[in-house]
Amino acid sequence: MTKYSAFKVFLEGLGGQQGWSPAWRSPQPKRRYDVIIIGGGGHGLATAYYLAKVHGVRNVAVLERGWLGGGNTGRNTTVIRSNYYYPASARLYDFSLKLYEGLSRELNYNVMFSQRGMVMVAHSRHDLEGAQRWVGAMQLNGVDAEMISADEVKRRLPVLDASPGARYPIWGGFMQKRAGTARHDAVAWGYARAADALGVDIIQNCEVRGFLKNQTGRVTGVETNLGVIETDKVGMAVAGHSSVMAQLAGFELPITSYALQAFVSEPLKPVIDTVMLSLATGLYISQSDKGGLVFGGALDHYASYAQRGNSPTIRQVAGALADQMPSLGRVRLARHWAGIVDVVQDSSPILGETPTPGVYINCGWGTGGFKAIPAGGYLLAHHLATGQAHDIAAPFGLNRFFTGALIDEAAASGIAH
Repeated sequence: MTKYSAFKVFLEGLGGQQGWSPAWRSPQPKRRYDVIIIGGGGHGLATAYYLAKVHGVRNVAVLERGWLGGGNTGRNTTVIRSNYYYPASARLYDFSLKLYEGLSRELNYNVMFSQRGMVMVAHSRHDLEGAQRWVGAMQLNGVDAEMISADEVKRRLPVLDASPGARYPIWGGFMQKRAGTARHDAVAWGYARAADALGVDIIQNCEVRGFLKNQTGRVTGVETNLGVIETDKVGMAVAGHSSVMAQLAGFELPITSYALQAFVSEPLKPVIDTVMLSLATGLYISQSDKGGLVFGGALDHYASYAQRGNSPTIRQVAGALADQMPSLGRVRLARHWAGIVDVVQDSSPILGETPTPGVYINCGWGTGGFKAIPAGGYLLAHHLATGQAHDIAAPFGLNRFFTGALIDEAAASGIAH
């Protein structure tokens, strides 16, 4: 693998950029692999990387129906945070945040993780009381968080309407300073490049159409448009279509899929240097390095697999932006898209074994899958390699829907669902 560095960039510049090699190979699938990962998004690529790097399992294939990062990894607003309420969730998401903090160096690939902080804005006494409980839980869980006054919110977010007649008055809020954003495709490409260097085969345009099983029901391979590929272990990381793939494998998931829309405005001069989420409207917003405002809000109101949004939600989210930041009310939109998110009843992910022996799953992240990529990959790799759930992942097994040990994180997910 070519070592990326400033000197290498300078050197290639002198040579007309002719010396770069492809970041990963494009091999044909082998007849058999020790592990097959379905899904070439962030979670799938991270799983393959940690299998090879941490556990030495290198006879691994990542099968992607389209192109790397072309699903939900490339269809989100790239917010990374760990401000969750319950101990199990806090441990999971803060583990991911810590992995993000060292990810560029580990992968030798700049994922552009910018820890600009995240401000949760309270607009009522009820919001403020909820925020105080939230911060108390985070601090008890060992996660950084601090309450900030209304004046501090206004100082950090001068673009907010703080006038006496504001529709959403500012009562205060809280902040997680380690939160931020990263470049979504860089995360996928960084993991792909590092996994490839460790011997993982990354096979794009390879659609899984069925599962092969023996007489006991254990998986023995997958059927693809490129032929049959044998294996004893399959990891599924196909956010947005997890329930569809589960049906192919012979089991059902407690998941409903919705579209979550996101928007990017025309480039502006710097107006927001943090990430903001409004507890009243669900609006969240940051500003990209290129100047575009990146924002989103609530889920669409009906289940769908369509990667496009509907007009009522567009009006709701854009209206919230105009109400809370009137000076941006005439900003023009440059791009708009929708990602399909797998929502579980308790708004927490599902990690680990499935009813089909040999098939393991990573799904159900709802609106928060991007920030969990490193942890999701690390923990699924641990289960695939050792046969045991990692301590951090154990509370998130599918069996919680039989035991009743749910982890209801609907509030901390940031969006009512």
